[in-house]
Amino acid sequence: MLLRIPYPMLTVDQFNFSGQKVLIRVDFNVPLDSNYKITDDTRIRAALPTIAKIRKDGGAVILMSHLGRPKGGPEEKYSLKHIVNHLNEAIGAPVHFADDCIGESAATLAATLKAGDVLLLENLRFYKEEEKGDPIFAGKLAKLGTFYVNDAFGTAHRAHASTAVIAANFPGKKCFGYVMSGELQNADKVLNGAERPFTAILGGAKVSDKILILQQLIKKADNIIIGGGMAFTFIKAQGGKIGSSLVEEDRLETALNILKEAKDKGVNIYLPVDAILADKFSNDANIQASAINSIPDGWMGLDIGADSEKINSKVIADSKTILWNGPLGVFEMSNFEKGTKSAAFAIAEATKKGTFTLIGGGDSVAAINKYHLAEQVSYVSTGGGALLEYIESGTLPGVEAVMKN
Repeated sequence: MLLRIPYPMLTVDQFNFSGQKVLIRVDFNVPLDSNYKITDDTRIRAALPTIAKIRKDGGAVILMSHLGRPKGGPEEKYSLKHIVNHLNEAIGAPVHFADDCIGESAATLAATLKAGDVLLLENLRFYKEEEKGDPIFAGKLAKLGTFYVNDAFGTAHRAHASTAVIAANFPGKKCFGYVMSGELQNADKVLNGAERPFTAILGGAKVSDKILILQQLIKKADNIIIGGGMAFTFIKAQGGKIGSSLVEEDRLETALNILKEAKDKGVNIYLPVDAILADKFSNDANIQASAINSIPDGWMGLDIGADSEKINSKVIADSKTILWNGPLGVFEMSNFEKGTKSAAFAIAEATKKGTFTLIGGGDSVAAINKYHLAEQVSYVSTGGGALLEYIESGTLPGVEAVMKN
């Protein structure tokens, strides 16, 4: 059952940080190229307003984050030192760097911080205690600051030391940053205050990844558009021929149960009616179109077809609230991007006419960015996994920890 987060939340706007040393859990898990240059700094830019507010108040900032998935200790390619120069420019002030997130170097640098100073700690995940949610490790981090701000929505679904456990060390001195509060308010608007009709668009490869989300959205949405690889499990479950398209054989009954539950609750499920086919998983494959339930042997569906695009576009245009998670085809390949691209532009057009549109999930965000539409939708979530878990459970460990004042 979805829980409504109580508002107003405690955010950085409710505090003056003069004289405070503020530990901010940010999500600087940004992509780096082979030369350690940042290829997408969206997550860094998202955190800048929170950092600016604290510095303007006269507080010092201590930034902590993870980067990548290091195994068993420090690894050069996952060091946060690679982002320091970029961070200097983004913040517009020198950023000090501690070559450890705990220990003497971090403690010494934190102790000497003055108002407006910024310190970046080394990758938290260089310690296995971070992901284990170790309270002793969390306590060592906590000693570096006097106030805790969680602004890392992308990791709020993890009960890690820096995202949840640490908050217990700051009674009355903890809150959300602007990223976290914005994410929660927009998710809550969709899930608990949606103007109707409310349409959810779900894509991606597997039904198994989306079962819990589908079950929750059936309770909330008026329409659910299903695309991507997961659609073929639904088509086969109803007796359709899907050729060599992606399918989860062990989820056929689940798919039928979802369709029945939706029908019982009066929720419209829109499955593709046609597909763009390929004879191999490649952009230079031979291509043809067919009805989605009569795909020839040896062919696989890699995108929705023109008739499905038209149906989806009409549903989107008639909606007042839209949640989009997951592409409708293999949009990374130019020959199989049309269904996803069509949906993206339809969502942008609906936004212009007053529809509230929330884009959540890595691939949906990548699609919106690919078509340069991020400024033409209502909100783009920075944390796909966290948003999905919030939809599924109605709360997150990183949220609960801050709420418990």
